[in-house]
Amino acid sequence: MELTEVIRHGIVTEKSVDRQKYNQYTFKVALTANKIEVKRAVEAMFNVTVLRVNTVRMPGKSRRVYALRRGRMPQVSEARPWKKAIVTLAEGQTIAELQA
Repeated sequence: MELTEVIRHGIVTEKSVDRQKYNQYTFKVALTANKIEVKRAVEAMFNVTVLRVNTVRMPGKSRRVYALRRGRMPQVSEARPWKKAIVTLAEGQTIAELQA
């Protein structure tokens, strides 16, 4: 798997920005990616040293889609599951692209 296929994009939320105090950054990664591939991809793309990688599989949530006509039952659609990786960097290193 290529590096650009492993890391989809960085996640910038309140919780992920709060983790930057501890040199932790959050990424959305491919479902098939493992911790070793994520570590290699982050080190190659951002030129940093990765100490630890934690991954979490996030389940897809069900959503209701309502029809435009009255009397029709709402349809339930399932969002796709995805994988989140929390990457811990070495002391003093940062990723400028994800700084908030």
